[in-house]
Amino acid sequence: MSITPKYFLFLLLIGLFNEAQAELFSGGQPQLGKALVEKHCIQCHAKQFGGDGSKIYTREHRIVKTSQGLLTQVRNCNTMIGLQWFEDEELHATSYLNNTYYHFVK
Repeated sequence: MSITPKYFLFLLLIGLFNEAQAELFSGGQPQLGKALVEKHCIQCHAKQFGGDGSKIYTREHRIVKTSQGLLTQVRNCNTMIGLQWFEDEELHATSYLNNTYYHFVK
């Protein structure tokens, strides 16, 4: 099978996207973040937005608009509700939320 220039470009762009995504919250492990979010965040978000609480991430006029804003919001929630997460736990949660809902690449 020969690779056409368009297919090569497609593969290159996918590789660059995945590399940027992986470096965005370096050290964050989404699978650990999922457990943290499910244990500590969902109940509060469900009270505010109903359902399973995920509408806070998908609403039309959401507060978070950048990757730095996402990390800042996770840190704000950590402080406001007294979770006392360490920085690596904040990165785990942020990485999970980004991979699942936000999809920021930089």
